[in-house]
Amino acid sequence: MESWISGFAQHGYAILFTVVFLEAVGLPVPAALALLIAGGAAASGTLQASYALLGAILAMLAGDTLMFLMGRYTGWWLLGILCRISLNPESCILRSADSFYRRGRMLLVVAKFIPGINAMTPPLAGSMNMRFWPFIRLDAAGAALYICACFSVGFVFSGALAAVTRGYHAFGNVVGWAVIALIAAYVCFQVALWIKARKLLAVPLAIPADAARAMADGAWICDVRSHGYFDTKATRIKGSRRLDPNALNQTTTEFPPDRDLYLYCTCVREATSARVARELQQKGIRVAVIKGGLRAWKKAGLPLEAVPPGELALFPTFK
Repeated sequence: MESWISGFAQHGYAILFTVVFLEAVGLPVPAALALLIAGGAAASGTLQASYALLGAILAMLAGDTLMFLMGRYTGWWLLGILCRISLNPESCILRSADSFYRRGRMLLVVAKFIPGINAMTPPLAGSMNMRFWPFIRLDAAGAALYICACFSVGFVFSGALAAVTRGYHAFGNVVGWAVIALIAAYVCFQVALWIKARKLLAVPLAIPADAARAMADGAWICDVRSHGYFDTKATRIKGSRRLDPNALNQTTTEFPPDRDLYLYCTCVREATSARVARELQQKGIRVAVIKGGLRAWKKAGLPLEAVPPGELALFPTFK
């Protein structure tokens, strides 16, 4: 603990403010740990508690405001980036957005304490058209609550933290093994996702150029994105058709038996397209997945079109 506090003494408040800001913009940085250490440093007189608290709140508010504005002007793109760790980021977005909308604006006050949604709420608020000043008031309250709570724990229990970390080498070994265990768990998680994706991708793949030629010969191309029709600026492959991946059993679409069907989405490893393709294969439909999805189609310079307004299903927005 003493070595960490001395680090704060040498580098001032910059470490604390930087870590808090980076966590606010979605990076996996442990702001809670930095706040605990800062609280211990304040208890020992190394930091001024008022400066540390005010600066940390402003840093978090600055990061959240940046994410709010990016959510407002980039919409689903930023949310997809934040959900990228998921096998299906589109469903991750929808779950987070639905949770935020159902629980209302007050979720901003406690969101910092909820792993997995803490970085999502500011861009969600922007994407869902929440007004700026109500967002600032609620987010500032949430930031103050989170920062004061973590800082106070470090301040009050500074002696206990020092006792825990007094055995520096032993503690370093524990931390080292913990980091190794976390890395191993992450690798296992990625391997499990890869195995799952391999099972899902037991369907034919087609490059965009081949799909475009097949479409010119009468094949159907279907858009199976989970969230692609919630964005007012959404585009799709020109001439493609909408096929809701979450309502396949309710769909009334009749697929011509003499035509091939090509599916595309925007999720990692074409997970949604592969899942839908397997279900359609079981119904005897000839189907293939466009490798790389909509991004690969765009990269190939093939034609796009705006999603027709009548087909948009806009997500609820805050008034």
